Amino acid sequence: MAGQMVRWREFVDPARFERAAADFILAVAAEAIAERGAFRIVLAGGETPRPIYERVACAHADWDRWHVYFGDERCLPPDDPGRNSVMARSAWLDRVAIPPPQVHVIEAERGPEAGAQRYAATVAGIGAFDLVLLGLGEDGHTASIFPGGPWERLADRDPAQDGAVMPPVVPVFDAPKPPPGRISLSPGRLGDARRVLFVVAGAGKRVAVARWQAGDPIPASRIRPRGGVDVFFLDSARR
Repeated sequence: MAGQMVRWREFVDPARFERAAADFILAVAAEAIAERGAFRIVLAGGETPRPIYERVACAHADWDRWHVYFGDERCLPPDDPGRNSVMARSAWLDRVAIPPPQVHVIEAERGPEAGAQRYAATVAGIGAFDLVLLGLGEDGHTASIFPGGPWERLADRDPAQDGAVMPPVVPVFDAPKPPPGRISLSPGRLGDARRVLFVVAGAGKRVAVARWQAGDPIPASRIRPRGGVDVFFLDSARR
């Protein structure tokens, strides 16, 4: 499998970091709509994207052309505040005019296996995403792709390797962070995108970032779109 090409951009000011990420999202959206008539974005969870989403919500955009997907979800009730979709709705999606049928949540309340099967059907046949947003955990995980998962043993979208191919959406039963049950797009499906942007913030991420830059095979390094990935890293402790 080819290596990962990474474009790094570091920030020390949170406002500039958030503004740059929001501008990146809006620029990719405008380009996709101009060229293909629609914009398909995969959202990241966690707390780092929240202020970015709040900035995007204040923008003027062709919201009726946006189609929203999620990179992963926790197996919790639909309205649980721990769900990525609940955070995204409160920070952004409920504040703009994206048609509800174009917001494709993961039905994680069904459990890892059933929810993964349903979301695989949702993302089937739509081709490459225009933009995938991702975060980075202190252990190097992204979405719900944690160290030691099946992606380290199976070929990803390449049946020539051992005959084992990972599905586009994978159930997670033993995540090292609560809750243990989750659903995630696979590394290959996350990398099937025209642009990928990692938004990373906090001094606690420095070790993971250093490992990534040194070429360690952390889970985030398995996201390998043809055009490479962009990483915006906020290290405000350096101010």
